[in-house]
This record gives sequence, structure tokens and C-alpha cells, in this order.
Amino acid sequence: MTIRVLLVDDHAVVRTGLRMLLESEPEMEIAGEAGTAQEALALVTQLTPDVVLMDIGLPDLSGIEATQEIKRRAPQVAVVALTIHEDEEYFFKMLQAGASGYVPKRAAPEELVTAIRTAAAGEVYLYPSLAKLLVQDYLMRKRETAAPAAGELTEREEEILAYLADGASNQEIAEVLMISPKTVARHRENIMRKLNLHSRAELVKYAIRKGIIQP
Repeated sequence: MTIRVLLVDDHAVVRTGLRMLLESEPEMEIAGEAGTAQEALALVTQLTPDVVLMDIGLPDLSGIEATQEIKRRAPQVAVVALTIHEDEEYFFKMLQAGASGYVPKRAAPEELVTAIRTAAAGEVYLYPSLAKLLVQDYLMRKRETAAPAAGELTEREEEILAYLADGASNQEIAEVLMISPKTVARHRENIMRKLNLHSRAELVKYAIRKGIIQP
């Protein structure tokens, strides 16, 4: 199967080097070249390449905006970013725009060829050092959305703790939060058990110490 590639970079010398590299691969064919985002968009419509090799720093639109528009016009066309930018801001924006690959220009030629083949096959290729950013972002989001660990209070329990420490009764808390007094009582038992507290005085001291209420 022939992989038809559209080269998008505002430096002609870079495009020439890429053409020489990719044309040496038996299954790859250069469908066309563009030096601006607008030229790229026109050629995508005209040539329908399999893969667009996209620079991020273009003179008219950014490669990110161009990628978004390509995926809107031709969702079947894969985009691989080839760029000097290796910081997470550009990396995540390109992925969000719909890119199927992200390769820094310092990468070895084999990495770029692999990225193009991978994208043409409908999969995603990430340069190893940048893939770590994706894993770190995933783990961070997972931690942020994880359920409270054993012994930690939920948001609702912290809310009820503040009312209890302020002297409110179960009935008063129930009316304010529009829940039943039995639900408040159950939350209260959980709070006391989790924090290993045995009296309202201990509960008040804890709430003050944690800044939940002001003394």
C-alpha cells in the first residue's frame, strides 16, 4: 500500500530534506508540499493525502489551527506534527486538535518514518520522551478525581463537619442542606469514626486546627 504524504513546512530546505528522506522509502509517495496553512488546507482538499506532516510554526495560521481545520474537512486524513517544540503546551494542543503523531525535529529519521506508517494505519505515534507527558497527565488527572482515601473526609462530610463544629444540630443541618436528619446522623458517625473523635469538643478542636472553622 502506498502512503501519500503532504509536507507542510515554511522552510523550503526542510521540505526538500523531508522529500529526499521519505521518497527513499518504497511505500511512501510525496503527494505535495505547502509552505503555509492555507496552502495546506487547499492541497488537502485537492489531493486527499493519507498523512499530512505538519510543522507547528507556520506564517499564517498555526499548525494547531491548521490541524483542527484539516480534521474538520477531511477526518480520514491523519496529521503528524514535526516540530521544534517539545513543551507540553504544544504537545497537548496538537493532540486535542486531532493529530495522530508528534515527533520533534531532532528525532532520528527512522522515528519519523515509523510515525508516518503508524498514523497511516489509523493509530497514534508519540515520541517516547513526549509520551511520558501523556502518562504523567493521565496519572495526575486520576489522582485528582480519585475517591477519598480511607480516613479522609468527602466534601459533604467536610461541609457537615463545619456545621457540627459551629454548634448546629442534626435537624438544623438537615434543613440547610435539604437532606434528612438520619442522613446527617450517618455522616456524623462516619466523620467521628474516620477522624477517631469521641466528642463535640474534640470535633471542634479538629475543625479549628484544620481551618474548617474560625475560633
